[in-house]
Amino acid sequence: MKPAEPIPEVPRGVVRFYNFLVQGNPFLEDALAGLSQLQKRISPRYFYDERGSQRFAAVCEQPECYLLRSEIAILRDNLAAIVQFIGPEAELIELRAGVGVQTALLIEQLRPLVYVPIDIDGRMLEATSGELAELYPWLNISGMRADFSRRLALPEFVGLPIRKKVIFLPGSVIGGFTPDEALEVLHNARQLTGTGDVLLAGVDLKKDEKTIESAYCDANGMNAELHLNLLARINRELDGNFQPARFAYHAFHDRTKGCVTMYLVSRYSQFAHVGGRRFDFAANETIDTGVAYQYSEAEFQELARQAGFVSQTVWTDAERMFSIHGMTAV
Repeated sequence: MKPAEPIPEVPRGVVRFYNFLVQGNPFLEDALAGLSQLQKRISPRYFYDERGSQRFAAVCEQPECYLLRSEIAILRDNLAAIVQFIGPEAELIELRAGVGVQTALLIEQLRPLVYVPIDIDGRMLEATSGELAELYPWLNISGMRADFSRRLALPEFVGLPIRKKVIFLPGSVIGGFTPDEALEVLHNARQLTGTGDVLLAGVDLKKDEKTIESAYCDANGMNAELHLNLLARINRELDGNFQPARFAYHAFHDRTKGCVTMYLVSRYSQFAHVGGRRFDFAANETIDTGVAYQYSEAEFQELARQAGFVSQTVWTDAERMFSIHGMTAV
C-alpha cells in the first residue's frame, strides 16, 4: 500500500503590536477631563476591561437586546455574499478590539492575509488578539494601540500580496458617536483606505421607541451593571473612591435626535476622588456614559458619502432591526 501523502502544515501567523499613543495614561487623562466638564462625562470606550466585557456579554444575552442577535443573523445568512463582495487576499481592519462572534465568523470565512484590530486599551488589544491567535493559528495579527477617532496612519505590510483593505465597524460602534463624531471616524477610516477599498459597517436601524429604549434599559439590570462598572474601574485603576451604589443608571430615547442617551445619576450630594483630584456632585447631577444613534439606511449612506464612501449593498435581518452596509471608497 502506498503511504499516505503527508498533510502540509499551515504556517503559523505572526502576532505583532504597535503603539501609536503618546506616553501617559489615556484613561486617567480622559476621566479627569470628562469629570471636569460642566456636564460630566466618562467615555464608554472604557467599558471593556475584563469585568466590563463580561457585563457586556450579559447585556447581549438579555431578551430585550436585539442588536447582537440581529447582526449575527445577518452575517450567517449573508456571509458568502459578504465574503464575495470583499474578495480574496484582504487586510481586515477592525475599529475596536474584541473577540465577537461577528469578527470570528468573518475571519473564518474571509481568511484575511492580516487582521488589524485598533483600540485605545492595550491590555484588551493583547488579550483579544491572543484569543484569535489561538482560534486561528494561521492568522497574521497586527494590533494597533491607537485612538481611531483621530487621524492615524498604519504601517504597510511588506511581503503580503494585499489586494484590498476592509474597514470593519461591527456591532453598533458607529452608533456610539454623535453624527459629527461618526463623520470624523468615517473620514479617518477613509484615510486608511484607497479607492476601491471596502467599508463594512453595522448600523442600528430606526424603529419603534419602546424596542430601542428597552435594549438599553433591560429588566434584569445588566446595562446598569455595565455602566456602573465604569466607576468601579476608575476605583481599581485610577486611585478612585467612587461608591457606585450611590449612583443610579438611566437611559432614554430622544426621538428628536434619534438616539438613546445613557447616564449615571448621583443619588445624593457627594464627592469622589480620582487620581488625587476631588470632584463634587450635586444630588441628581448626571454623568453622561454613552449614546446610541439609530439611522435609516438613507441617513447612514449620506453620512458615509460625505466621508468618501459610496453604498454598494445593504444586508438586513428579516425584522429590519439592524443593517450591515457594504460600501466602497471613492
